[in-house]
Amino acid sequence: MAEEENPVDDFDQIYFLKDRHVRFFQRCLQVLPERYSSYETSRLTIVFFALSGLDVLDALEVVDKPSLIEWIYSLQVVPTEDQSNLGRCGFRGSSHIGVPYSTSKGPGSPHPYDSGHVAMTYTGLACLIILGDDLSRVNKEACLAGLKALQLEDGSFYSVPEGSENDMRFVYCAACICYMLDDWSGMDCMKAIDYIRKSMSYDNGIGQGAGLESHGGSTFCAIATLCLMGKLEDKFSERELNRIRRWCILRQQNGFHGRPNKPVDTCYSFWVGATLELLDVFQYTHFEKNRNYILSTQDSLVGGFAKWPDSHPDPLHTYFGICGLSLMGEPNLRKVHPALNVSDRAFEYMQQLHRTWRENCT
Repeated sequence: MAEEENPVDDFDQIYFLKDRHVRFFQRCLQVLPERYSSYETSRLTIVFFALSGLDVLDALEVVDKPSLIEWIYSLQVVPTEDQSNLGRCGFRGSSHIGVPYSTSKGPGSPHPYDSGHVAMTYTGLACLIILGDDLSRVNKEACLAGLKALQLEDGSFYSVPEGSENDMRFVYCAACICYMLDDWSGMDCMKAIDYIRKSMSYDNGIGQGAGLESHGGSTFCAIATLCLMGKLEDKFSERELNRIRRWCILRQQNGFHGRPNKPVDTCYSFWVGATLELLDVFQYTHFEKNRNYILSTQDSLVGGFAKWPDSHPDPLHTYFGICGLSLMGEPNLRKVHPALNVSDRAFEYMQQLHRTWRENCT
């Protein structure tokens, strides 16, 4: 009789090239290829992928923390002297707008086209926490005022005051901002919850909005938002949660895809995997197949992960590929907090900050 295959041996045969991924993220913080020039206005998100990725890799010592902290604070949109821009405050994605360099809480220099972006405010605050900053220079009142101005009547959020798409991505960013600042006054939670409930589709996944197609990314954003609010079990019945669990588990082929009949993509190992972790059923997925798919997109020469095998690696898929491996307990990686999308170490540091703030208020 032929010797039976040992799946554990197969699991161990593909190597995770940690040191090359550290160098990949270091390069992302130093110089980017020309093809990334179109992402200049959202450079802060690339910095987040690199910093949080290095944190999960337990390699933050390679980073010049003080310089990065100062650069991030220079992107804060703070109130002008007359506070006429209060509803436009938050963090911008880069220095592209050309306002004077400043790292203070205000007053700021007026500029008719300067405003925060909800995703940049989320990633900016997350980066500061990852770097161990105490957030003392964050103008919390202004950030929350700017956030509040972005919420629509249906509970969703624009990304910028001028108007934009409004969907579940920005609801999630808003919830993360409120959670990190330990202040939920920046959003109407009941309206946001109503938006989430109305976005549940006929097939039990959650779309970007009411009547839209179920999607792994928007399902994560919705479930993570409710978890951050502490409202998951209150707002979905156990029967509904079981249906969402089933929809998410069915997204696995070898890795995960975001929608039925779509190709598998590295980043959904986090988006769908983290959703299943928040729903307490991630253990029922096939770890070996998921791990093998993620590692099949690993670039063994320059480091990093791509969305598909034999494709170019990029910061987003590298970060979420590593987070997907972390969820499965890959050795030598820090655990990831599945709702806030930072390492458990950064999450615990943030909780210490919250305790200090609360003690100082009493």
